[in-house]
Order: sequence, then structure tokens, then C-alpha cells
Amino acid sequence: MKITAKAPCRVDLAGGTLDIWPLYLFHSNAVTVNFAVNRYTSCSVQTRRDSKIILRSSDLKKEEVFDSLEALRAAKKYKLALPACLVKFFAPETGLEIDTHSEAPAGAGISGSSSLMITLSSALNKLTKRGYSIEQIREVAQNVEAQIIRVPTGCQDYYPAMYGGVSAIELRADGLHRKAISIDFDELNARTVLAYTGEPRNSGINNWEVTKAHIDGDAQVFKNFAKIADIAVRMRGALEVGDWKQTGKLVREEWSHRRTNAPGITTPLIDRMIEATRKAGAMGAKVCGAGGGGCVFFLVEKGAKQRVSELIVKEGAEVLPVAVAPRGVAVKVSA
Repeated sequence: MKITAKAPCRVDLAGGTLDIWPLYLFHSNAVTVNFAVNRYTSCSVQTRRDSKIILRSSDLKKEEVFDSLEALRAAKKYKLALPACLVKFFAPETGLEIDTHSEAPAGAGISGSSSLMITLSSALNKLTKRGYSIEQIREVAQNVEAQIIRVPTGCQDYYPAMYGGVSAIELRADGLHRKAISIDFDELNARTVLAYTGEPRNSGINNWEVTKAHIDGDAQVFKNFAKIADIAVRMRGALEVGDWKQTGKLVREEWSHRRTNAPGITTPLIDRMIEATRKAGAMGAKVCGAGGGGCVFFLVEKGAKQRVSELIVKEGAEVLPVAVAPRGVAVKVSA
């Protein structure tokens, strides 16, 4: 049997880091806003007649071979921790060959790892006939990823991979609730520029530093997150009515407060790009994920996409062509 799966990555717009439990419990009406982009992760899972488990990553150019599931479980560490830990959890009864690929540059901040967690979890769920719902798959993916990076993980990164489109993820005491935001995808595509700095970053560590400060009672951090929570609620409302001017203003506000929370979120290149594009039609810009490098999202005026893109390249970054991915994870089974 061969199972293939693929899922989109994401751009986060507002409310990031609040999605790490238990931070959102301390802010009323907490929500994160993001959208799926057509940069995909993919995998193929093929059963073998023997007990070997072979893991390959084409983008990382790594391979790892275990004689059996027991040998994989006994290993002290892994070259490819993400597929190894998911195989350990799902415990297939046959040998496997797993090939993975990500179109997200390493450390880009567009949730390539979270997307791949959903992709491979969905494939292994189908293979092992666990029967998990998509929300249960998210919970497995989130918990296993926390085991890998050894710090708490947020929930928002998995939802674009699960559903595609533009999402508001409501973070409440009774659980997580994903609500689709109905907007014209072509309109958002015409206003989106995604720059890659070429500087990868460690989102888990950045987020953990802020989380610790919040839990330890840092009044300034709490105040800034209250503002970020408010911005996310207002951004959801602006997107729902197609108010792009207000959305741009809120992107700028979000970035300002996030920089106050964690000055290391930016780099000289990011600062130069944002300054250089301001007069060329960039309505607002912010780093994707926890920052410190990776990708930067620019919301631009209609018709300014080319001008802004040229200035970004001039500053030394790469523009990644992206559009809204309308659908989430897709799984196919073949004999």
C-alpha cells in the first residue's frame, strides 16, 4: 500500500504566540488570524514486506534506516526527528518507506514543520486505521512536535494545513474553534508579498522566552499581549468586511507591539526592507512566526506588488511567490 498526502504552509497575520497554552486563557476574546499559502509539504508512505523503516527527506537531503520499529524506538536520537517520532507514536505493524518534502525554506517562519506534522500524521492515521478526526490529528501533531522541540507549541500553525483558506482560531476555555473568514482570495493575493531573508530562526526558543516572561508576571509583556489580542480581534473584523486600509494599519500595530515584546524579533535586513518599501505601497509588514529572521509578510496597496517586490530584492532578500491555498490536507491511497 502507498499513501500520499500534502498540506499547505501559512502566513500568520495577528495574535501569534497567544495560541500557546495557557497564555490565551488570560486574555478575553483571544483569537489568532492567519491564511494558508500554496507552499506545500508532502509525503509518501509505502509499506514494505520486511520490518525495515526507511526515512528520507528530499529537501533536507537526509536518510535514516532502522531494522524495525523496536530499533527506531531504541535509538537515542534521530537525524529526522519529525517522521521518526510520528512513526514511534503511530506504531505501524509493517515496515515502511517514508519520503517527505517541504517547499518552505528551513526556518522560514511559515510553519513548514507544523504543516509536515499534519501531512505525515494524516497519512499514518490512514495507514494504521486509527480513525482520528482532523482535530485529534492536530492534537497528536502538536504534542509530538512539543516532544521534539522540547518547549510548548502553539496551536494556530496547524489549522491552515488542516483546512486551507483564511482562518480565525478562537482560543477559549472550552477549546479551540476554527472559523473561516470569507474574503476574496484574489484580492488578498494581489496585496500579498512574502520575502525570505535567508536567515533561519528558532521559533520555539523565541516563543518560550516570551511565554516565560508572561507567566512570570512581567507587566509590560502582559500589557503588550493584551494589545496584540485586541489587534487580532480588530483585524478579524477588518478582513470580514474587506477593509484593507484598516488591515494594513493593524499589521503595523501588531509589528510595533511584537517588537516591544521581543526586540530580537527583527534584524537589520528586516528593518531595511520595511523602511524601503513604506513609500512604495507597503501598507504594513511583519515577520512570520517568531521572527529573528525567516519570512516577512507585506500587505501592499493594489498595484504596488511589483514595486515592493523589486525593492525587497534590491535590499538582498528573496521574494517567494505565494497565493492563498483554498484547501487543507489531502490524502490519497493507492495499491
